[in-house]
Amino acid sequence: MDWHLLGLSFITVFLSELGDKSQLAAIALSGRSESPRAVFFGAAGALLLTSLLGVLAGGWAAGLLPVRLVKAIAAVGFALLAIRLLWPEEDGGQGISEGGGGETLGTSPKA
Repeated sequence: MDWHLLGLSFITVFLSELGDKSQLAAIALSGRSESPRAVFFGAAGALLLTSLLGVLAGGWAAGLLPVRLVKAIAAVGFALLAIRLLWPEEDGGQGISEGGGGETLGTSPKA
């Protein structure tokens, strides 16, 4: 067993999951639930399954494609996500959208 890789994988996934949508969903579900244990086991099972699928897909891709190409694809993907996060929204990032009328809080409706 490669203990260094085990620790690196644990730390990477642990830090990336903090504040993630899956953690927020688990918080919301456990807050409404009378059985937080069931929410824990459901969330843990889902994380285990998605991790297994990721490892299997990574092993398949590594067997099919050169490691350098897989790293380049991952780097480009993360760079595109970073650029998208920094890109201004169409409304300039101003206001909070209300439901229904397409209006934005703090602005008057257009006639």
